[in-house]
Amino acid sequence: MPKDHLNTVFKGALILSISSLVAKILSAVYRIPLQNMVGNTGFYVYQQIYPLYGIGMTFALNGFPNFISQLVAEQPDETSKSLIARRAFHILSGLSLVVFFGLQLGATWIAAHMGDVNLAPIISAVAWMFVFMPWLATGRGYYQGKFLMGPTAVSQLIEQVVRVAIIIMAAYFSVRLGWDNYRMGTWAMSSAPLAAICSSLIFTAFGLRYLLAPAPAPTHPLPSYRKLTKRFVIEGGTLCLVAAVVILLQLVDSFTVMRGLVHQGQLPEVAKALKGVYDRGQPLVQLGLVVATAFSATLLPALTDALAKRQPIEFKRQTQAMVHVSLALSMAATVGLVALMPQINRLLFGSLEGTTALRIYIISILFAALITTYTSVLQSLNEYTAMIIGIIAGLATKVLANYIFVVHYGINGASAVTVLSLAVMFAVMWLGSPEDLQQVLLESGYLIKLLALSAVMGIVVILSCHQITALVGPILANTRGMAGIITVIGVLIGVLVFVAGAVYARLFTIREWLVLPYGKRLIKAVAKGKEHHS
Repeated sequence: MPKDHLNTVFKGALILSISSLVAKILSAVYRIPLQNMVGNTGFYVYQQIYPLYGIGMTFALNGFPNFISQLVAEQPDETSKSLIARRAFHILSGLSLVVFFGLQLGATWIAAHMGDVNLAPIISAVAWMFVFMPWLATGRGYYQGKFLMGPTAVSQLIEQVVRVAIIIMAAYFSVRLGWDNYRMGTWAMSSAPLAAICSSLIFTAFGLRYLLAPAPAPTHPLPSYRKLTKRFVIEGGTLCLVAAVVILLQLVDSFTVMRGLVHQGQLPEVAKALKGVYDRGQPLVQLGLVVATAFSATLLPALTDALAKRQPIEFKRQTQAMVHVSLALSMAATVGLVALMPQINRLLFGSLEGTTALRIYIISILFAALITTYTSVLQSLNEYTAMIIGIIAGLATKVLANYIFVVHYGINGASAVTVLSLAVMFAVMWLGSPEDLQQVLLESGYLIKLLALSAVMGIVVILSCHQITALVGPILANTRGMAGIITVIGVLIGVLVFVAGAVYARLFTIREWLVLPYGKRLIKAVAKGKEHHS
């Protein structure tokens, strides 16, 4: 690959990574004020339908654009690129119309199987988003196939900003005007198609030129619609499945948690509120995943470069750095959040309800981060079998066990099954991955060091929080303000203990330290300290 072209790819990947990071943070953070404004039951109404939106946007943002970009990149000239994009648009239009009409006609049936027929109008509202999915996915895929990431990044940010703004406005007017929770939910989910329209405008010129104008004569043979549709279902479907793993587990929750709680003996209104409490875990896991995977993702271009240049030793080093950084950050985030959960729950959501369920749910960060990292490496190697089997096994675990566990253990059971499902997914992926990739986790006692360090950090944070609580007294400690102060102090103590322990135990190589924020400064400081003592 020419150096200039490689630089363009790296810059494009960086732009897309930054926009994805901002979009993920927005997507996680807005749900905290939403819950505070509309309460547990209002949050339940929104979160029940959110997985349908999440799946649609995963298709439009990650799965199908990545597949279309491969199709476009395979073509030898501009005419072929535009024609393959046109065919992809036609196929996606057919698929999206099937989904749209399925959701519109089946809204009441779906809502009834979720245990709440009042959700039907909200399902109908979110269905309109799928009408715009082909335009978005094809536009993004076309430009990504030409290594131009700017349009995708801008459309991604526009979509999130518009959607979040409409949701917060819907929550505000709901409180101000006294709307019921279902009316609020309908307006909030109407943000999905409205945001899709706004982000689609970025691809207007592309669409008018390549999708709607008369087609030019082909310069090279193109795959038939039949072959292309087959590839869409198998290859594109696999990419979509990988990208939507966590959201698919949430979709299973939408169909089982509320019904399971009612079967357990809870009144419907109590069950709705409890599901809303359980759903508090989703933004926390999302934020934890952003932290855990953001820095390791910076190694992806180097990983791709090593593979392209056929440098197996460098590829292994980059893979090891990526896995080690992701695992360490996800472990630190998981243990820290579990230790601080009572204070975080009080600070963000105003109560201690569901603290145990949230502590269990938070462990999802660890396995979800590992799954994200391993799928990135396996995709770069074109190894899809282990991923598909792992995802199917994990989803089957969730589908088969969730309802039973909810009936017996309530929302604690739902949290436990989510963690178990992700653990099954990762175990299958790990066992099915190449031997070198398996060994990355086991080399040089890294895992033992990390577990010991994380345990020490967790114990120190918990003891520190207990000490502060004892000093200020139980009444003051139960206020949101003091919960915030304890959380900040706990985070600072946790970071200091973890970093000091990582340096002392030589947890990371120099390459791995350089990936982390301020890692370069830390290496220089440690080196100066050694010179000073010698």
